[in-house]
Amino acid sequence: MSLEPVRVALIQMACVASVGENLDHAADLVRQAARDGAQIVCLPELFNTQYFCQREDHRLFALAEPIPGPSTARLSAVVREARITLIASLFERRAPGVYHNTVAVLDHASEAPDQIGGLYRKMHIPDDPLYYEKFYFAPGDLGFRAFPTSQGIIGTLICWDQWFPEAARLTALQGAEMLFYPTAIGWHPSEKAEFGTAQYSAWKAIQRAHAIANGVFVCAVNRVGHEHGDVILDSAHGDVVMDGVELRGPGDHSSTSGIEFWGGSFICDPFGRILVQASHNQEEIVTATLDPALVETTRQHWPFLRDRRIDAYAPITRRLLD
Repeated sequence: MSLEPVRVALIQMACVASVGENLDHAADLVRQAARDGAQIVCLPELFNTQYFCQREDHRLFALAEPIPGPSTARLSAVVREARITLIASLFERRAPGVYHNTVAVLDHASEAPDQIGGLYRKMHIPDDPLYYEKFYFAPGDLGFRAFPTSQGIIGTLICWDQWFPEAARLTALQGAEMLFYPTAIGWHPSEKAEFGTAQYSAWKAIQRAHAIANGVFVCAVNRVGHEHGDVILDSAHGDVVMDGVELRGPGDHSSTSGIEFWGGSFICDPFGRILVQASHNQEEIVTATLDPALVETTRQHWPFLRDRRIDAYAPITRRLLD
């Protein structure tokens, strides 16, 4: 991490059916965050579409794009102009039939194409009702990674990864002192009344625990809004033949179907203290200044990394100890 405090912004945004409109809106919000002083900006998971994994539809592979590709080209112009670091989650077309849910870390100081300083491919892939990600995404094969940037060393994980302490630990052990979690998580409307409060509380608690256990800042950014997974394809990001085609999501598109994304984006410090938190129902740019000195101080007083019994953890690589 840099020796100076770093201003971080999380873009909690609502997504519409049009891929092009989402990308335009995201670029505008990133510019706004940069004008307000942000040096690192993070977009939510798969920000340039509604959350399409609510069903299994082969036509939706037309959304995938290479990295570098159209989205990174557009965003890199903002990164260069604003002289920032940007974390962007994209549907990556790696090869015919091989696709990933991938974070691109764009840094103004990088000389790589589109200022891409690194890639992280989502390691944990869910397969639950309305979250049919295994149909679309191959598991990540780059491992857990930390990236040197112009603002210090950061770690990026994605949504379902946030429930696994091993992912946070292995990223922190590589030097990351800020963990970013681009996310798309929400309530099933039929379950919200009974389970909604507990689900959001658990989501926040597990990530605060990662901050405490590793002595790092945690920055979790979610989308907001009620979505049914509708998508209008854009030839700039997929199949020219299907340009402008609308693919409606499943269900009756009523208030009782789809997913109500719960927003609630937040940043917490190495003690797990919430520095800033967004609402559940509107777009917001969540910002905080993160002081690297607090990482050092926290780890001195709570030396969990020092006291790890690395000689005793070999069985952790087994599925069960039975």
